[in-house]
Amino acid sequence: MEAFWISLVVIFAAELGDKSQLMALTFATRFKVWPVLTGITIATSVVHLFSVGLGRVIGDALPTTALSIAAGIAFLGFAAWTLRGDELSDEESGKAARTTRYVLIAVTAAFFLSEMGDKTMFATIALATRHGWFGTWIGSTVGMVVADALTIVIGRFVGAHLPEKWIKYGAATAFAFFGVILLLEPLFA
Repeated sequence: MEAFWISLVVIFAAELGDKSQLMALTFATRFKVWPVLTGITIATSVVHLFSVGLGRVIGDALPTTALSIAAGIAFLGFAAWTLRGDELSDEESGKAARTTRYVLIAVTAAFFLSEMGDKTMFATIALATRHGWFGTWIGSTVGMVVADALTIVIGRFVGAHLPEKWIKYGAATAFAFFGVILLLEPLFA
């Protein structure tokens, strides 16, 4: 359960302000919410299953101290990446708007491709090096889907823009916090 909760919180924070949230909002303004969330869930499940598999392989091959330092540096990098921000390109926004048939397939494919190499994928890999693969997989998937669902609900029903600065700084702070903890962990072990 520890792996589940840690992964859920970390990936939820990582997803805040991410371009895939903007993509989710774009799809949800054009299509029904359930096919959009289903597509997000399918794509996230597949990408994060691959990520935890990769994380387990890396985790089994490297010593614990090296993993902790590498994960800490990675999380500090995620904090900087979050501050830099992601934007939905005009091309990506146009694809979401033009897709009227096969919504589930389109959303799943778009999210799968956008998540490959994304910070949430790398965060999941880092988490899987330290925690159980199953809890990390389920927790990271739930964290991402909940973050995207929250964006859709707020975007659709409130119609207001999220305060991006606050989201960006909050997520970056969470990454930096976890990064420092991971870097300091070998000193107190």
